[in-house]
Amino acid sequence: MKFTYDSVGDILYIDLVPQYPEQESDMIADTVVARTNPQTGRVENFEILFFTRTLQAGRVIEVPVDSGLIPCWDRIDTASEAGQSRDARAAS
Repeated sequence: MKFTYDSVGDILYIDLVPQYPEQESDMIADTVVARTNPQTGRVENFEILFFTRTLQAGRVIEVPVDSGLIPCWDRIDTASEAGQSRDARAAS
């Protein structure tokens, strides 16, 4: 899972997979967009709109989905934490 913040658009991106053009987008809450796999219907990405403005106003951001998240601590890639991709590490 990857979290990226766009300060210009004030959007928090939560990505389970890289975004791709074929994904379908649905507004699932006032400030939450879900991007789903067109074949399975599973949520792959979230976009939290007006992120800092919402937090500063003291409002709670609710994402109305079942998570089903499974810990995968053993698969954390320490190279990506250091800013190096797995491909770049393999090439060296």
